Amino acid sequence: MFADRAKIIIKSGNGGNGHVSFRREKYVPNGGPDGGDGGKGGDIVFLADEGVNTLSDYRYKRKFSAGNGEEGGKKNCHGKNGEDLILKVPEGTVVKDAQTGKVIADISGDRKRQVVLKGGRGGLGNQHFATATMQAPKYAKPGQEGIEIEVLLELKVIADVGLVGFPNVGKSTLLSRVTNAKPKIANYHFTTLNPNLGVVDLDGGKGFVIADIPGLIEGASEGVGLGHEFLRHIERTKVMIHMVDAASVEGRDPIADIYAINKELESYNPDLLKKPQVIAANKIDAIYGENNEILEKLRAEFEPKGMEVFPISAVSGKGLKELLYHIDEMLLHMDQAPVVYEQEFDPALRFFKEEPYTVERAEDGAFVVEGPKIEKMLGYTNIDSEKGFLFFQKFLREQGILKDLEEQGIVDGDTVRMYGHEFDYYK
Repeated sequence: MFADRAKIIIKSGNGGNGHVSFRREKYVPNGGPDGGDGGKGGDIVFLADEGVNTLSDYRYKRKFSAGNGEEGGKKNCHGKNGEDLILKVPEGTVVKDAQTGKVIADISGDRKRQVVLKGGRGGLGNQHFATATMQAPKYAKPGQEGIEIEVLLELKVIADVGLVGFPNVGKSTLLSRVTNAKPKIANYHFTTLNPNLGVVDLDGGKGFVIADIPGLIEGASEGVGLGHEFLRHIERTKVMIHMVDAASVEGRDPIADIYAINKELESYNPDLLKKPQVIAANKIDAIYGENNEILEKLRAEFEPKGMEVFPISAVSGKGLKELLYHIDEMLLHMDQAPVVYEQEFDPALRFFKEEPYTVERAEDGAFVVEGPKIEKMLGYTNIDSEKGFLFFQKFLREQGILKDLEEQGIVDGDTVRMYGHEFDYYK
C-alpha cells in the first residue's frame, strides 16, 4: 500500500546540566569555580531524500527522539552536544501539528532540510555565577528540556500538471504513452491506488511533470473511498487535465463527470477551482467520423468557461501533441516557482506556562527584559532566520511584553536587551 500519510511523535534532545566544581591544584589553594556548561540537546531535522518516495518508514515506528546533551565537566569542560536526529522523507512532505492541523514545515523547493524542533539549551556551569560577594557558587543551571510533539506527515506530490478523471477513462494509458512512467494498466473498476508521476519531454528541451491523480469518486471530499488520501496531491499542481471518455464506452456522461469531480475539488479546497483546467476527450478512436454529439456538447458547455476541449486517443496517440504543447504554453505564462506551504505554527509556543518576567531600564537607556519563558523561547527559536524572528515577535506580542515596553515609554529606535541579544524597537 502506498503510504502518503503518517502520524508520529517527535522529541528534541534535553540540554545537559551545568556542572558544579572548583579548581583544585597544588599551589592554588583557593581556586575558583570551574564547572563547565552542559551540551545542547539534539535537533529534529527533516531532510528531503530523492531515494525515498513514500512515508512507509513512519507507519510502524511511532516515536523518534534526538540525543540529549551531556552534563558539563570539571576544568570548564563543555558537555558534548546531543546528536541531531535526521528524518528522511520524500520531497513534498508537509509536517503539520497533529492537534491544530497547522503547517510546521514543508520539505519542498529550496527548503529540503529544515530543523523542525530545536534541542534544549545546555545549562550554565557554576563558573558563570561567581560575583564579588559570592566567589564560590555551589549551584549551576539545569539544561532545558526538549520539545515533544505529535505531528502529521502528509506527502503532497509535486507536479506541474494533475490528471484527474473517473476510473477507466484512460489516465494511466495516457501517462505511459507521453512520459517515462510505467503505471499498471488494466480495466480496473475501482481505481489506481498510487499517484504516478512522469516527465513529459518536448522538443527544444521543454517539458513538465505530470501526475496521474488516482480516480476520484463522488463523496471523495468527505473521505469516501480513498478520496482525502489523494485529493491532497492536486494542491501543488498548476494546471489540471480533466480526462473523460468521449465515446461513453461504459455509458458515463462526460459532462456530468466533469461537474462531479469539480464539486469534489471545491468541497475539499475551493482554491483548487481557481487553477486552469483543460479537457482531454479520450477514446476518439472508438468514434466514427471526426466529430460526434458528445464532443460538440463538451465544447458548447465548457469552452465558453475557458476550458479548452482536446479530442485525443491515448491508445493511438492522436491529438496528444496538440494537447501537450497547449499545456506547455500555459505553464510558460505561469509562476515557475513550486507551490510551497508557509509555516503557520511554531511548536515552541505551546510549551510556555504563565511565568513572570521583568522589564527594567539599564543605565545606558536600554530596556532589559528577562524571565524564564523568554530565555526558553530564545533557546528554542532560530531568530537569525526571518521566519523565526517573526514568530519571536508574535510571541512577545501575545505574551503582553510589547505592551509592557510601550507602557514604560519605549519609542522607535530604543534598544531592547534579552539574554545576550539586542534588538532595535520599531512599532
